[in-house]
Amino acid sequence: MGELLLMNGCDHQPIQLDLPEAIQVARELYPDTTFIHSNFIDYLQAVRHALNHELSIVKGELRSQRTDGWNTLVNTASARVYLKQMNQLGQAMLEKVAEPLAALAHILEAEEKYPHHLFTYAWKTLMQNHPHDSICGCSIDEVHREMVTRFDKSRHVAEAIVDESKRAIAEVVDTSSFARMGDNALPVIVMNTSGWERTGVVSIELDALRSYYHDGYTQEDAIDIVKSADLSGMMLVDENGIAIPCTSEDLGLQFGYDLPEDKFRQPYMCRKVKLTFEAKNVPALGLKAYAWVKCEAEVPASSMLVGDRILENDSLRIEIADNGSFSLTDKVNGRIYRDLGIYENTGDIGNEYIYKQPDGETPRTTYGVAAQIRVLQDHPYQASIEIVHDWEIPASADEVLEEEQRALIPFQRRKAQRSERMVPMRLRTVVSLSNSGKGVEISASFNNQAKDHRLRMLFPTDLDTQVHRVDTMFEIPQRDISPAATWENPSNAQHQQAFVDINEAEAGLVVANLGLNEYEILRDGRHTIAVTLLRAVGELGDWGLFPTPEAQCQGEHTVRMCIIPHNGDGVQSGAYAEAYQFQIPWTLCQTDIHQGSIAPTFAPFQWEGNKMAFSSMKINEGTDDLLLRWYNMDFQKAELKLSSNLPYYYFYKSSIMEDNGQPIETDMDGQISLPIGACEIVTIGINR
Repeated sequence: MGELLLMNGCDHQPIQLDLPEAIQVARELYPDTTFIHSNFIDYLQAVRHALNHELSIVKGELRSQRTDGWNTLVNTASARVYLKQMNQLGQAMLEKVAEPLAALAHILEAEEKYPHHLFTYAWKTLMQNHPHDSICGCSIDEVHREMVTRFDKSRHVAEAIVDESKRAIAEVVDTSSFARMGDNALPVIVMNTSGWERTGVVSIELDALRSYYHDGYTQEDAIDIVKSADLSGMMLVDENGIAIPCTSEDLGLQFGYDLPEDKFRQPYMCRKVKLTFEAKNVPALGLKAYAWVKCEAEVPASSMLVGDRILENDSLRIEIADNGSFSLTDKVNGRIYRDLGIYENTGDIGNEYIYKQPDGETPRTTYGVAAQIRVLQDHPYQASIEIVHDWEIPASADEVLEEEQRALIPFQRRKAQRSERMVPMRLRTVVSLSNSGKGVEISASFNNQAKDHRLRMLFPTDLDTQVHRVDTMFEIPQRDISPAATWENPSNAQHQQAFVDINEAEAGLVVANLGLNEYEILRDGRHTIAVTLLRAVGELGDWGLFPTPEAQCQGEHTVRMCIIPHNGDGVQSGAYAEAYQFQIPWTLCQTDIHQGSIAPTFAPFQWEGNKMAFSSMKINEGTDDLLLRWYNMDFQKAELKLSSNLPYYYFYKSSIMEDNGQPIETDMDGQISLPIGACEIVTIGINR
């Protein structure tokens, strides 16, 4: 072919200012070779023109494990976990909540403009944290302090967009059916911005009563009016007046204010009430209306507790053991997963880039540690059990580590061990099961006062397989459990996005996470999924000594996961869809009783494609077209069917560059059908 790409420069070098002169010297030294100062686009075009044969096809992730396993830098996935958690939330709020809500508000309410300028600011601010030494958490402390500020800025803009959009959408929802339930009915709109129909436990803080100062009340009068509000006999109903199991918590008197566009701020006193309930079957990218009303109906009491250590619904059974671990029974196929939720702690004498366990160290676990176990909540829609371990772990590495760091001893040759001094680490784990839940939600909280260590949670699967699947960017590739023969590193940690899955012919276990990007499938005879919750180290690493005391991540931490068993096929069973929905916050909005243009239960689209994962919904800035994106989760071809409940002119197939492609024909019912290739990303444009 004759076309070769020679890269110039890297992140450790300044720009070569004399590049033209260097190219001229190269031409003189090698007169038979043509040197061109080019770019990626021109290079690819040159390769296409020069091809005289078919190129070979490489399938898979385009990542090789044929190394000794030490310098893959995969452990940056667990450096400064707090950054990964902030990034996951920031990305989800923008892509999975703000964009679809703003798009829907723009379509349903012509005066609600899609805020392109705000999205540009929020995305650019977020992506200023995405250079590899930034989001990887492997720089100096000052760099990562600024990242926290950027994450906050970006998220606050996303939250402002969500707040504006959800109110605009709520205003066009027809809530007039709740008028027959009394003048004091308070409608609530639950919005599902995931691509699948969704059921889950949600919460909202309602203003049960407001008293504005502009109505002529003194502050004392306003307080008295709000305090005297009668909240007895209130309950939650759906649009048909059917009572929904719900708990209400009176949050008491609170101050608030409106910021109208045409007036000065409008202060008020209000009576806040927190409602928590299970919203069932909320349509994909759609909504469902409820109302808190005066009602004489009674909701039958029910419980998912069996004794004080067992949670059970129609799909799952969870039993807590004395040591705080739990067994999970998949009632659909009878498979039982045991010893889930054990904590593991090891030393780490590596750095922000690379985990290194002290030679000969035996991991500490909570397997033999008695736990304090109590029922935390028992409601018809959800039950939770709290598990507390009062544990001790070594305070740090011993003094040898600092000596080795100062002497620039490579981490592989270090002989440091863990200190004999111990510090407390209280582990608080909450295991929750919802009435309709297909997975077990886990929240773990701890105050880290130790240094130079790693904390993981273990999920033994006992499944017979040599491969597993894991969520990455726009695909769910398959990876080997055992590394290549050249691998020497005792650890085989890997990177994940939303989840990791191990399965065999008729059973599987998905562990979904929020911002916990490192996992390992242990070669322990049980194929245990180990998820890193915290990695605390004190130096950057690389080519010298750069102390990073804040990378020890001391202080309070909370992590969340969801454990989803399935029938062996994470795609067809819906387990992967559950894992993706776990990433996405619900959106709720209080509104009033009014007529509207859309029904109390509404979805803008219907789509089918059981191998497809929904990715995004947004408005194109140049064309004002609506863009919907999916990708094929499977290695086999699929089919996508799509129809709309919204007015439109035509559908067209676009790309990730959002260009305007050829129109797609619809059938007599206004539905399109598209063949989708294996692992293909597909973007559909809708011209309105």
